[in-house]
Amino acid sequence: METKVSSPSKEVVIGDNQPTVLIGERINPTGKKKLAEALKAGDLEIVRKEAVAQVQAGADIIDVNVGAFGADEVTLLPKAVQAVLDTVDVPLCLDSSNPDALEAALKVYKGKPLVNSVTGEERSLERILPVIKKYGAAVIGMVQDDEGIPKDAERRVRVASKIVERVEAAGIPREDLVIDCLAFAVGAEPTSGVAVMEAVRRIKAGLGVNMTMGASNVSFGLPDRELLNNAFVVMAVAAGATCLIVDVAKARPIVLAADLVLGRDKRARRFIEAYRQRQNLGKQ
Repeated sequence: METKVSSPSKEVVIGDNQPTVLIGERINPTGKKKLAEALKAGDLEIVRKEAVAQVQAGADIIDVNVGAFGADEVTLLPKAVQAVLDTVDVPLCLDSSNPDALEAALKVYKGKPLVNSVTGEERSLERILPVIKKYGAAVIGMVQDDEGIPKDAERRVRVASKIVERVEAAGIPREDLVIDCLAFAVGAEPTSGVAVMEAVRRIKAGLGVNMTMGASNVSFGLPDRELLNNAFVVMAVAAGATCLIVDVAKARPIVLAADLVLGRDKRARRFIEAYRQRQNLGKQ
């Protein structure tokens, strides 16, 4: 199954027989005081710089989240989306739970974006899916329902199945849905990683949809977070994740290595090219 998203000049295909797609996570004000203050002031220069840096690091898609406390998302999200579209050529992931902000951003978007996200909660399904259908976007479905985020694989699979059913009932093709199994921090929930990997495998086998994951959640509150994130990324790719929401500059080398081992990089071309780029940068 292939999920296709696009900018005005570039298409990205998410699928089992494709290299793992990397979604750059850094345009998100959570935990970033400087970015949050800039967004509240309407200053988008830092957004443009982050977009460029992430594409240079190898991001295939850029996530755009302007949900800073006190910021008007309905006004700000379309401006940020336009600023990023004017700066880089990759497709965007429009990151908001506010349907009015999403619609405002979708009105200015040129191409087919990915929307992050809808959940299995009734309010979310009822408000977000009509917007996705209206604008022909692809959407991430997060396995959270009105009872909260599941801790076990079984409930994750049930919520994913519900989202698939509702997406198709809304007239949205299944290939335009990407499921996120939502990892907890393993420091607080030691079995979270095991439950997530099992859920990814079962959802992939049973529903056939593409799968994503926010890698940095797993390491929250622990030391040496990059090491733990990278271990999680490799396991997620092996379990069936086809795109990942990551700090691309840190995660790309390990993802390229995983793709090579899993036969997603013919003749090791992408792995070797990235290695040479890093060597050249080290010599400058």
